[in-house]
Amino acid sequence: MSDVALRVDSLGKRFRLGRAASARYRTLGEAITHAAGAPVRAARARLAGRPRSADDRDFWAIRDVGFDVKVGEVIGIVGHNGAGKSTLLRVLSRITEPTTGSADVYGRVGSLLEVGTGFHPELTGRENIFLNGAILGMRRPDIRRNFDRIVEFAEVERFIDTAVKHYSSGMYLRLAFAVAAHLESEILIVDEVLAVGDAEFQKKCLTKMREVSRQGRTILFVSHNLAAVRNICTRGLILERGRVVDDGEVNAVVDRYLARGAARRRSRTRAETPGFFVDDVEIRSVRAEVIKTFDPVEIRVAFTPKVDIQDPGVYVAILTNDHQRLLGLDFKDFQSVPPIRAGEQRELGFAVDELPLLRGSYHVEVYLKDMATHRIEQVPATYEFDVVETPVYGGRNIDQWYGSVGLHARACTEFTSLQQIAR
Repeated sequence: MSDVALRVDSLGKRFRLGRAASARYRTLGEAITHAAGAPVRAARARLAGRPRSADDRDFWAIRDVGFDVKVGEVIGIVGHNGAGKSTLLRVLSRITEPTTGSADVYGRVGSLLEVGTGFHPELTGRENIFLNGAILGMRRPDIRRNFDRIVEFAEVERFIDTAVKHYSSGMYLRLAFAVAAHLESEILIVDEVLAVGDAEFQKKCLTKMREVSRQGRTILFVSHNLAAVRNICTRGLILERGRVVDDGEVNAVVDRYLARGAARRRSRTRAETPGFFVDDVEIRSVRAEVIKTFDPVEIRVAFTPKVDIQDPGVYVAILTNDHQRLLGLDFKDFQSVPPIRAGEQRELGFAVDELPLLRGSYHVEVYLKDMATHRIEQVPATYEFDVVETPVYGGRNIDQWYGSVGLHARACTEFTSLQQIAR
């Protein structure tokens, strides 16, 4: 028996842009008139240097996508909005036909792609559970065996015999996820729809997905919650402009995805003060492509003075996303450097053994100095950087409740007395 649950080969999905989608709604007379005028419109377009017709424009949501998924693998698919993630899942779920290539699925697929997918609004919650089970190819006794667990998980006992068109989006989501997770499909496909639920329900869903993965079922999970992707998945894929650009161990892939995003955000536009050109400001981990809590980092400021600087210095501060100052470092507290002539580019900065910042977005604020003339000039821009998910405090997912600063700490039940300190 093959250990492949899903095989994707040269998969592509093309959509037609422009007015083509509405052409089928023309009357017969309109269609004849439109066809008769086509040569004239094409000639005008050529003379004007435009494409022959707006109807000819194609958009490939995914293109040349290929990968295999083994039985029991849990794969996280990440990418920016519009990268093609949802289109890929729709093709794999047999909701959308591919334009090119093939996707061979070996097993029953339970999918949760958007609120209400696969539900009939006029049927009750009870009826929709049996309908979804039948679509998955399950027998009625098997659905009955799982029925109570589905209802309990979804927390919709009071409304189970109410038509789902009367459900709130949260109730819809809870029931849809419960059905997808508890009915015995071999492959579970989950899109970012989990973000619709409240925090407690999201936590419940992620716990259930970990449990499902331990049962040997295959999961494809799309999410912008990278902490959840790291916690649940063992393998990661990056989609960019409809193509797979990275595939590998999930933590390494997520790190590279974040590094790609940080590289796109980094501004290399020259900033300027009255006495300096600022060529670049960068904070980077010495250990990896992204910065994690307690990583050794380097802060580099590249600048070119407009005038001779006799006693050069630089001050950097790290600010929170709302520009509250967390810490500052002054180069002159550590060492002095020789004078710098006007027009001579130099780099000054700091090596930090451990950056004690928790996950979040931060900014570097920079001041350039000549202490001999008391010249202190603030660079008018700040430079953004991110600290990514890190297993701090036993691997707990750190949120804003923990602040911005991490500590090397341990739990204590016995404490040092003053007498012990004195000894």
